[in-house]
This record gives sequence, C-alpha cells and structure tokens, in this order.
Amino acid sequence: MRNTLTAGAALLLTTTIANAGGIDRTGNAYSVLFEDGNHAQLSFSSVSPDVSGDYPAVLGGGSTDNMAESYLSFGAAVKYGVTDQIDLALFINQPFGADANYTSGVYSGLAAEWNSTQVAAVAKYQATDAVSIYGGARVIQSEATIDIPATLTMAVPYTAETETNTQVGYVLGAAYEMPEIALRVSLTYESGVTHDFETSEAFVGVSTLDSTTDIELPQSVALDFQTGVAVDTLVFGSIRWAEWSVWEVRPALYEGATGDRVTGIDDDVFTYQLGVGRRINDDLSVFGRVTFEDATGGEASRLAPTDGSTSYGIGGSYTVNDVKFTGGIEYAVVGDATDGSGVEFADNSAIAVGLSIGYSF
Repeated sequence: MRNTLTAGAALLLTTTIANAGGIDRTGNAYSVLFEDGNHAQLSFSSVSPDVSGDYPAVLGGGSTDNMAESYLSFGAAVKYGVTDQIDLALFINQPFGADANYTSGVYSGLAAEWNSTQVAAVAKYQATDAVSIYGGARVIQSEATIDIPATLTMAVPYTAETETNTQVGYVLGAAYEMPEIALRVSLTYESGVTHDFETSEAFVGVSTLDSTTDIELPQSVALDFQTGVAVDTLVFGSIRWAEWSVWEVRPALYEGATGDRVTGIDDDVFTYQLGVGRRINDDLSVFGRVTFEDATGGEASRLAPTDGSTSYGIGGSYTVNDVKFTGGIEYAVVGDATDGSGVEFADNSAIAVGLSIGYSF
C-alpha cells in the first residue's frame, strides 16, 4: 500500500482544547519516530473555546461572558535515520498554555496568561524486528502573568509577572510492533519539571515584592496503540495519565497577604481516546475519534473553570508524491464546574481545527 493510514496520522492533531487536563495544550507527536525513512512535518491548530458562567445573586447575578480566549499552536518535527537500527528526532511545540480573561461582572479584570515552548531531542533504537526503545531530553521554557481585580482581593488590584524560565526533563519509551497487521503498542514516560520563576508581584499602590515562585509541571505516562482490524481499516487509541495534582501557583506576596494560592489543580487527569481510520484509496484516508476526560468534582479554579470533557473529531490524510496533508476538526463538550464563590459554569464547548504537512525523504 502506498498510503496506509496510521494512528500517527490522526494523532498529529494533538491539540487539547478548552483547558482540559490542567493547562495541557499540545503533546509531542512521538509517532514520527515510527515513520518509514526520513521524515519532517509541520503542524498548526486553532482553538476557539466558549466558557462562561452565571454569578450567584450574592455576587450580583448575570453572566461572566466568555472568559477563555482563542489561541493558535504550532509544532514541528524531523526524524533522521542514522543507521538501520538508530533514528534521531527533534520536536518543537507549545505544550502548556492558558489565556483567561474576564470582561463582565465582579470578575471583570481577572486575567492570566501562560506561554511555553518545548524542544525535545529523542533517539530510537530498534532492538529487534518487533521491539524498540527510545528516549531523550526535553527543554521547556515558560513565562506567566496574572491580574486580579480589587473585587476579588477585597482591597486593591494585584498583579504578578514572571521572568522567562527554562528547565530540562527527559523522555523514555518502548514499543512493540507487528507490521503485518499494522499493530503497534507504545508506552511513553515524560518527566515533570519545576520552574523557579523570578517573580515581580504588586498589590497596586500598597506593596511590591520580587521573589522566586516554584511551579511544578506534571509528569505523565501515555499508552498508545493501533492495530488493523480489517482490510484498509485501523483502530487506534490511547490512555494518558498526567499528575496535575502537583500544579499550583503560590507567589510569596499573594500567599502572605491572603494565606491562599492564586490557583491550582487538586486532581490528576486521565485522558482516553479511541478512533477508527479507513483507507479510501492509494492517496486518501479518513479517520474519526472520540476523546474523553472524566470529571473529578470539587471546587474549580476561576482560571480554568471546567471539569472533564468529551470531544469528537473527524479528519483525513491526502498524499501527493512524498507529501502528506492531514487535516481535521474537533468539537468538545466541556464539563460543568462551580468555583469557590458559587459561580456555575455550564453548557460550555470548544472547537478546534488542525493541519499537518509531512514530507518523507
């Protein structure tokens, strides 16, 4: 077959939408490690969340309006075969992000932004015809800002801004393959990292402080699989655990004044995905998938007021000579949540579109 749909083709569209799974956004497309020959790809995605809540009467009632801003993501990867057994790959993406901005009601002026860039260098060793192992380093650079209005501090506005900080983690994985039935099962571990941000805080007009804020990003484990189930038909899926319970933001000045954190996540996140791909002809393949994150309950953060999600995606791949175009669209139903002030966020959603271009050489 000149063009067989693989789970990797569908998983190139790895955007996590609507702040699901903490502040996860895009993961590395490690499936590139298993492409035949040398391979390079670019990927792009656009995500438009619609997340709003209703204030209780004690806060004046009314709607928060949409507090989750749209965003764009970019990724790139290249894999090069050094020998018949050794491949090297380089990945670039934006793994974590947040864009919260309230423009209505008592939360008006509450805003937060997290930007990140990741570069990962990974080597794969083909130990046998069926078994391979891979691993390498991941370098994550992040920065963040937050603004809290006086209505939420009961005093004066609060602001915090971090310097850019860079930390190094690692990736380890192993895979088992049976190419004759398009079977591949892989297990990938990504270590967590802890940013020690140089932070400038201010209760505007009252006090300021320059300090260091430690924020831990989660470790994760992902099990990915694919297998042929009939001629030209493939089933694929994944199970991913991320330790988001370690993530919280506690700048020194804010904690000293309030005795509390700015935001945090109380529970780890499990994400499940299942999909089906079908080859139409030598050039065209299509796929559909469902992604699910279970609700955990409890108090939601004002900066990520969602609890679980179910998303539905469709897409396809078209090959022209050595270039493969993969595109898709995904719609998410976002789980209801209630924050510590009794604001109820319900009936929310998000939509994402993505495109990747792969070149084999």
